[in-house]
Amino acid sequence: MAQRRALVVRGGWEGHQPVKATELFLPFLERSGYAVRVEESTEVYADAAELAATDLVVQCVTMSQITPEQLAGLSAAVVAGTGFTGWHGGIADSFRASSDYLHLVGGQFATHPGKEPCERSGGAEDNFLPHTVGITDLGRTHPITAGIEDFDLVTEQYWVLHDDLIDVLATTTHPTRAWHPWHRPVTSPAIWTRLWGAGRVVVTTPGHSLDVLEHPSVRTVIERGMVWATRTASGS
Repeated sequence: MAQRRALVVRGGWEGHQPVKATELFLPFLERSGYAVRVEESTEVYADAAELAATDLVVQCVTMSQITPEQLAGLSAAVVAGTGFTGWHGGIADSFRASSDYLHLVGGQFATHPGKEPCERSGGAEDNFLPHTVGITDLGRTHPITAGIEDFDLVTEQYWVLHDDLIDVLATTTHPTRAWHPWHRPVTSPAIWTRLWGAGRVVVTTPGHSLDVLEHPSVRTVIERGMVWATRTASGS
């Protein structure tokens, strides 16, 4: 059996520590039998031959930009069976100006609600709210999240705009608070998969900082998601 190949693509906004964050998962990929290549930009996406030989793309690129050629290469690879996964802004807040990228991923970061204004100090912690990530009925039987119980975090809680072609494995609910303009609780997908052509996409929205990525449930979901998204013989 040929060795599986993983491509880790990182960059974009430094606030998400793309190098340190991806370094957390390189040992797992290597232990799991992947030959790992790391790239510091999305230029590799335009290399059709490289992506055709890649079984899994792990992306950690927050915001930034992608060229039409790079996006076309990534999309074609996923349609042909290359897996695509990532966490937090590295996949759900990438390439905001590209509607085709949003179509590929199926969900887009909109905001992360903050604390009461009088409690804010001007730092990142202004947006760290206690919240629960709840596993859905589908998630309780899915290989990525089976056996994981609902878990609590104090970090950014992503509000996500999404379509109906995603399979939601976990959700999180934004409550109504006096300083926010919405009038009823809003539930967002927190972990989801998407079948795209012969490829599999997995998005995990928790992961703002290294301590969140090291949370046992978050780390387990990301690692299982890498394996599940990897190119399969059946492509389904």
